[in-house]
Amino acid sequence: MSIIVKPLVTEKANAITEKKNNRFSFVVVKDASKDDIKKAIEDLYNVNVEKVNTLIAPAKRKSRYTKAGMINGSVPSYKKAIVTLAEGQTIDFYSNIQ
Repeated sequence: MSIIVKPLVTEKANAITEKKNNRFSFVVVKDASKDDIKKAIEDLYNVNVEKVNTLIAPAKRKSRYTKAGMINGSVPSYKKAIVTLAEGQTIDFYSNIQ
């Protein structure tokens, strides 16, 4: 089972990366520990991870108006990992896009 679900590429995550060039955000499985995340990032991207910060983003209620009336739903919660790499190292998410 893969620990890393996907890299998190949002405006807020990009702002963190621009502020400190060696920080990157990932969505990970909820039961992953910091050591598991560190090992998975190091194996996948061949970098040295100095620090891993994690948080669980709560679920959010969403509603919208349609022709059929009001539709209610929710966005599920997920675990986010903010990874700090060793000085001078970086991850290029867009290197294999053609």
